[in-house]
Amino acid sequence: MTVGQLIDYSRPMYPDWDAAFCKKLREQFDLPLDRKLKNLSRGMKVKAALLVSLAYRPRLLVLDEPFTGLDPLVRDEFIRGVLELSDEGNWTVFVSSHDIDEVERLADWVGVINAGSLKLAESAAELQARFRRIECVVTQSARLPAVLPESWLVPEMAGHTVRFVESRYEPESSEAEVRQVLPDATQISASAMSLRDIFLALARTYRAANPSETNS
Repeated sequence: MTVGQLIDYSRPMYPDWDAAFCKKLREQFDLPLDRKLKNLSRGMKVKAALLVSLAYRPRLLVLDEPFTGLDPLVRDEFIRGVLELSDEGNWTVFVSSHDIDEVERLADWVGVINAGSLKLAESAAELQARFRRIECVVTQSARLPAVLPESWLVPEMAGHTVRFVESRYEPESSEAEVRQVLPDATQISASAMSLRDIFLALARTYRAANPSETNS
């Protein structure tokens, strides 16, 4: 079956098939109509599958590890194709992936699963607003207190520098809490975190709590 035959085969199955949108995506993906699917690279095959999955403008698109084995250019074209549709209607893409950098480009709502349990589900904007990487310098302390706030994730101390991830960040109250827990703290700074950095902090926290469990 060629790319053109795949399109012809798929089109009658969907009353809402948008021929103009299909043509636009095919040109954007640079898919030749006369090429046989079996002779396409993995990236081109993925684009062909995405083409016939998007052309009828689905209300829900489920993607399971869609970026595996794709080179950077194909990944970019893949994401552009998905975003192209998202700009043109009310629909949902459900992406399951460990490729956090690519998920960050796509997702406006994020969920994190650990050992089969949904640990959080919220908008990407809210998630990134409440997480900060905190760093400060302690002039006298030789070690961290035995009991730290629950919202402080992956705390560590190197020399006189203390670092941790604050998962409930508030500009004023969070700094006040640092001074309460570490009275001699100075040079307190809070840095924004990428979705990938947040995931890693959560994954390490879950692993420390339950070493036998895995994260996804």
